[in-house]
Amino acid sequence: MTRRSILRAAAGVALLSAAPAFVRAQSRKLRFGVGPFLPTPEDTRKSYTPFFTYLARELGAPDWELAVTTDWAGLAVAMGSGNLDIAWMGPWGYVLANAASGCQAIATVKYDDKPTYHAIVIARPELAIAKFPDDTRGRSISFADTGSTSGWLIPHYYAKEVWRIDPRAFWKYTEGASHPANEIAVASGQVDLATDYDRNRDAMISSGRIKPESSRVVWTSDPLPNDAIAVAKDFPAELAARAQKAMLAITPALAATALPPRYTGFVAATHASYAMIERAGVLLGKVKKG
Repeated sequence: MTRRSILRAAAGVALLSAAPAFVRAQSRKLRFGVGPFLPTPEDTRKSYTPFFTYLARELGAPDWELAVTTDWAGLAVAMGSGNLDIAWMGPWGYVLANAASGCQAIATVKYDDKPTYHAIVIARPELAIAKFPDDTRGRSISFADTGSTSGWLIPHYYAKEVWRIDPRAFWKYTEGASHPANEIAVASGQVDLATDYDRNRDAMISSGRIKPESSRVVWTSDPLPNDAIAVAKDFPAELAARAQKAMLAITPALAATALPPRYTGFVAATHASYAMIERAGVLLGKVKKG
């Protein structure tokens, strides 16, 4: 081999070493996923695409796609079946996906600079409810789909562990609705009560989709860990670390363009960050204790 060819080869190795980690680690399309945070998949895609665009750029991944699920359980199924690399998941959806596939949380999003939020129950404003849930026996209530943390898991957990009631017997019970649909159902008088979470209610009021006086909050949970960003079990550790670093680098100023309204950044997370959600799932018999 001539000295010139040796130098060319060395330069090639140097270029490869300097190439973005994603390009070196794998050549297939990077697959992102996000749950049904907004009223329609189109709304969700539009609102969350800037974040995934930022993340793909930081990982050096020019070829990527974003899947938007229509229910929370669907996102856990997609991750569990190996169809996603990185997903923005609700806390309960993450725990379900972790149990099914071993995916791991690497970050928790901050909303109004806080990494926690609350489950709520809303009611028609004219209902006389001095004590919840006692004064709501026999009323109609709409729970969210079974993959929802605040709309299904946590209210069921409180019903069993704190209130000591069977939701399906205590109320005229239905389940499976989206959070926006629950807000609209109460506001329009279709049901007496519905589950939701404070972030969704705030967003719908801010956007003018509902009026604050069209319903009222009659119960609020203890703080819950915010949404998880999770990576698939077989996702390269180097890339997971790069993704986490990129998220932790998002300042409030950057968040204003890269994240949906009122999200201000991320904090580092592990599976242990969602231990309380997992405990609720275990109590309800939906996941086995790890």
